[in-house]
Amino acid sequence: MNDPKWQREFYAHSKHKEISKNGKSKARFRDNGFLKYWFRGVEKFAPWVRKIHFITTGQLPEWLDTNHPKLHLVRHEDFIPKQFLPTFNSVVIERYIHRIPDLQEHFVYFNDDFYIINHLPQERFFLNGLPRDIAVFTYNPSWSQWYKRIKNNIRIINRHFNKREVMEQWHDKWFDKSYGMKAWLNYLLRYYGKFITLRTPHNAQPFLKSTFEEVWAAAGKELTETSVNKFRALTDYTPELFRAWQICKGNFEPYNTYKDTKMFPLMIRAKQAEQAIREQSRTLICLNDNIHIRHYDMVMENLRNAFQHILPEKSTFER
Repeated sequence: MNDPKWQREFYAHSKHKEISKNGKSKARFRDNGFLKYWFRGVEKFAPWVRKIHFITTGQLPEWLDTNHPKLHLVRHEDFIPKQFLPTFNSVVIERYIHRIPDLQEHFVYFNDDFYIINHLPQERFFLNGLPRDIAVFTYNPSWSQWYKRIKNNIRIINRHFNKREVMEQWHDKWFDKSYGMKAWLNYLLRYYGKFITLRTPHNAQPFLKSTFEEVWAAAGKELTETSVNKFRALTDYTPELFRAWQICKGNFEPYNTYKDTKMFPLMIRAKQAEQAIREQSRTLICLNDNIHIRHYDMVMENLRNAFQHILPEKSTFER
């Protein structure tokens, strides 16, 4: 957010000269200095990772060893069609990630606020060659702008999949015992004719690259038309489209991802987030920033100290 070139491009395509007046929270762009702990977490807790495709508009942390053999630096222009650049819309960036050079069929997508804080075997993400995931429905509140975008996804899903046939064909995957009470809507809506929103853990997501290719083949018109949205818009299609498609195709192995992942909205759960890091009570966490965090500097310092407690040593990705 503090990069002058990024600022010039942002304001050149925005309506106002302040991020917040564009309906965009600074919390979406600001850097809290935690990125090095992401790299430390991967190296210590997931050494099986083959390659890290690190996507930015070109900015690089001063401490990052750009020559690391596992690191692939990816700029937006390397995989997003030039007519849609620059973009400040995360869902546009995400829909093109299958075009990243050297991306393999099996990959895991991380946002920059997802962190690994405990040992993470490869089997946590993939089993029998398929992504591990939870297939359960959730209530879709019509007042939420984000869920209005999710509804765009569901329209495409219902156009291409018959819900009753999908749930019958993949019955054991939709009613896996590991889901527990989170599957209650699956039972309630079992005979309802249309898909509704799937519950989506806000954390690292395993994908098959071929899923993206299939979705683009089926909905390329819609995805291309909305790629012009340089900022988030109600017409967007989100990454949940690709995940829902993957699940409807049966290309997943059942796993209750909530048992070892947790999202912490820092506005109300900062203390719990700090405790989870120190105690390593989860494997994957999301630290969800918010512009309304009270005592912001103190909260960030406490989280930084917690990370330092479990990951004190530099990774080989640091100079």
